[in-house]
Amino acid sequence: MGDLQGELIRLIELGDLDELTRLIDRLGAAGDWDGLVDLRDRCRAALERGKQLWPAASLAEYRLALEAPGPWAASVLVPGAGRFALGPLSEVAASSHTWAELAPHVPPGPLAAVTANERVVRGEDLRADGSIDGSVLELPLALEPWEPAYPVAAYHPDRVEAPAPSPPALGDLQVMQDAAAPDDAAAPDEGRRALLELVTAWTAESNGRAEAVALTGGGPDALRALGVRRYRTVPLEPAAAMATMAWCGASGGAHGRRRGMAAGRFAAWWAVAALADLLDAWPLTGAELGRAAQRLRWWLWDVGEPETGWVLHLAVEDPGSGRAWALNAVDAAS
Repeated sequence: MGDLQGELIRLIELGDLDELTRLIDRLGAAGDWDGLVDLRDRCRAALERGKQLWPAASLAEYRLALEAPGPWAASVLVPGAGRFALGPLSEVAASSHTWAELAPHVPPGPLAAVTANERVVRGEDLRADGSIDGSVLELPLALEPWEPAYPVAAYHPDRVEAPAPSPPALGDLQVMQDAAAPDDAAAPDEGRRALLELVTAWTAESNGRAEAVALTGGGPDALRALGVRRYRTVPLEPAAAMATMAWCGASGGAHGRRRGMAAGRFAAWWAVAALADLLDAWPLTGAELGRAAQRLRWWLWDVGEPETGWVLHLAVEDPGSGRAWALNAVDAAS
């Protein structure tokens, strides 16, 4: 123990991030969780002396959240922890622990509720747990029968895998018929705003760009308002649309900070409520949101050209109101 502490002190004084990373690997492999906590604490304390060791402290917290037993994993579910981690520690811990393993040890606060919701998107039914603050995300603490199996992230010591849902094959290329673009496409609209919020991390924290329109008309009118002249489409079932929107809402894009699938599920629910003009009734029951999602018509679209990086081309119609929306969002990897 003394030799380890001596090595740790030496590496901190040197500010040697490479060797600290190797030491974190050794401690994790040995299951020395108290040693990892000590390393994290010493790296944080060294900041007051000008030692820029945030990456080592963050990596130690990430490994604790991912690999340590419940008491240690839950101890890092506090604001500010995991600043440079591969994802929010609430999602990291929930990816490898049940709620029962974490709940007795999670410090009280919003992150406890977010972590519980991360377990919900992984299939846990937590409706009977009265300790969870339902006001944080205002979503049901169990998946609804109409919801998809959300595309959750898989975390590893050195990487995260969060593939997008596999898109269905799009139809034949169509040429837009000439017509005047509607003049209300850029007017203030809650549905339009909610679609753009799905990709906020792409546009605010990465290289992404996004534009959305909302208008009275149909899907082709919305695509025309985006300037699309050639396009392919494929209908989406409501569950598939929810999975796609949630994946985008959880993602950080190429370079942004991942927000986690609990946040992605919330973004998808909020988008449906906004598109169905139900925000005044928020929070909605699962049955209400499900009926709204079924009422709307969903499509993926593209212009028939190869695309790389993070992409969301979505069109939506509400037959009841005669409104339509379209979103064009991309974030290149470089």
